Amino acid sequence: MDDLQAWQYIATALIFVWTGFVRSGLGFGGAALGLPLLLLVVDDALIWLPLIGIHLLFFSSITVSSRIHAVNWPYLKKALGIMIIPMLIGVFGLLTLPPEWVVVFVYLTTLFYAFCYLFKFQIRGGNPWVDNTLLISGAYAAGVSLIGAPLIVAVFARHVTIEQLRNTLFVLWFILVVIKLSVLLWAGIDFWWFHHLWLLPCAALGHIVGLKLHERLMAGDSATFKQIIGGALVLICIVGLLR
Repeated sequence: MDDLQAWQYIATALIFVWTGFVRSGLGFGGAALGLPLLLLVVDDALIWLPLIGIHLLFFSSITVSSRIHAVNWPYLKKALGIMIIPMLIGVFGLLTLPPEWVVVFVYLTTLFYAFCYLFKFQIRGGNPWVDNTLLISGAYAAGVSLIGAPLIVAVFARHVTIEQLRNTLFVLWFILVVIKLSVLLWAGIDFWWFHHLWLLPCAALGHIVGLKLHERLMAGDSATFKQIIGGALVLICIVGLLR
């Protein structure tokens, strides 16, 4: 991060604006829709995940602090009991797998999400077995690269009311990211603390815009929005995999 070229710093700033917008606008997906772009700037997930994680902790705590009453705590506790172990397995996979394997995992997983968005295929839970499979898969993906949100949201959306969904998800992300970052800190991964000074304002700009558009997106524009970014993500993932 300390020896990037000018275009890489500019691209990083714009991408963090985007991740802040997606995170607050949809309530999920900041990492899933931002990490593939960041890997085009520097193809090492361990550089970006601490930065994304700290931002998620910061903005999720701000968003939920005044809405803590609108969290579905019973279902959150139940889901966490299913997700903790695969989440930890994913984190240790991030630390032990070759970096290029992690990059390919990110692009292939994101490519799956992109096709779902592009063709308006909605990932759905259906019964306890399907729900548990999605939660376990999402938790593992979150452990490896923080991109398990679409799988997890598919289950939470069936069990949590729309009024409580975003706040419940933000608390879930907060807990999972605290666990992930604790392991990375223990492993001695560089958190690039200085770079938060200029990246946090970028993410804050996107966060504010996302908050203003959240109600509109949830009211019916989200499908078209996801379809557009799905098409863009397909191109991004193909470019990333070819590299």
